[in-house]
Amino acid sequence: MTLKRRTFVQAAAALASLDATRLAFAADTVKIGYVSPQTGPLAPFGEADKWVIDQMKTAFKDGLTIGDKKYAVQILLKDSQSNPNRAGEVANDLILKEKVALMLTGGTPETGNPVSDACELNETPCISSVVPWQPWFFGRKGDPAKGFNYTYHMFWGLEDVIANYTNGWNSVKTNKKVGGLFPNDGDGNAWGDPNLGFPKPLASMGYTLTDPGRFQSGTQDFSAQIAAFKKDGVEIVTGVVIPPDAKTFLTQAKQQGFKPKVITLGKALLFPGAIEALGDLGDGLTTEVWWSPSHPFTSSLTKQSAKALADSYEAGTKKQWTQPIGFAHALFEVAADVLKRSKSVAASDVRDALAATNLATVVGPVKWGGQGPFKNVSKTPLVLGQWGKGKKYKMELTIVNDEAAKSIPTGGTIRLM
Repeated sequence: MTLKRRTFVQAAAALASLDATRLAFAADTVKIGYVSPQTGPLAPFGEADKWVIDQMKTAFKDGLTIGDKKYAVQILLKDSQSNPNRAGEVANDLILKEKVALMLTGGTPETGNPVSDACELNETPCISSVVPWQPWFFGRKGDPAKGFNYTYHMFWGLEDVIANYTNGWNSVKTNKKVGGLFPNDGDGNAWGDPNLGFPKPLASMGYTLTDPGRFQSGTQDFSAQIAAFKKDGVEIVTGVVIPPDAKTFLTQAKQQGFKPKVITLGKALLFPGAIEALGDLGDGLTTEVWWSPSHPFTSSLTKQSAKALADSYEAGTKKQWTQPIGFAHALFEVAADVLKRSKSVAASDVRDALAATNLATVVGPVKWGGQGPFKNVSKTPLVLGQWGKGKKYKMELTIVNDEAAKSIPTGGTIRLM
């Protein structure tokens, strides 16, 4: 009896071991890395990421078939802490220690560029976003004749933001005198660049630009800039600053009696939280709109419209929708599409599938090699929005000019401050 029982136990153990081996083999895991600023001054760019990743865990619950093999999907989120050095470090960890098959990243050049550089160096396929393509491409010393081998980007360019800003300004009466706030960082240096940035196109359109020079993000005193703008009779203020700098500038401008007719800023005015922090100073500010519930696009992954996605975010988080939701979601749409089309999880196969992408996403069509200036850049549409007193929320963003992307409807026209 003892011998029979022992034989049975051994046989059962062997079967259990075999089943566990089969299960482990059947459930190989493909890892997707994601680096964004979860903390630090750029954290609003990453605010929606955890919610989007929770949504993706549901979307990927049954795994993905890559080649002829089924894989469980693991998403690894890392915080760049709004620091380029930290972004590069966590990217290297994901590549070298976690062996991710595909990297996703977004949230200004301070995160997107070092992550893309780490991926290019280590031959790891990477999709980046939420950086205008010029600071992403030229900021990484990209050669237009060669491009990059493993890093691909989806976003708009400075030409699009300049077109939207000037379309808005041209629709109201001003003296065409513009003051520029360009910090000493990846975005500021690109926006203020004499050839690639704002100066040349503004001059060609009859605008006069006052650029008092670069300043460090986090500065506590904008008196020199305000004095220069007042001296030159500036009626339009533009630039690309972090939210705390926008608050400092706007507060000091009011204190010092500087009252421009139009204030159009990139980066700082994108997020509801930043606008709320400004109080009444936020009313009438204008900014670029890369994604909104009004965008006429649908997710290839969840089949949600842009409005349904924004509504779902608001219901799930009890927070107002924010622009990065769409691009965080779209990064995973493209990732899923790429992996499904890849012959295997080998880096070169994933890269080849990535380069061949042609997908309708919740932020618009994404296609590399034909929808951008270089093979690694796929441009997405851009419109102009203005903040004002809202119905559901204290301040709401309305699209006020769509001349650059007619498929996206407006909800009003621009008004002076």
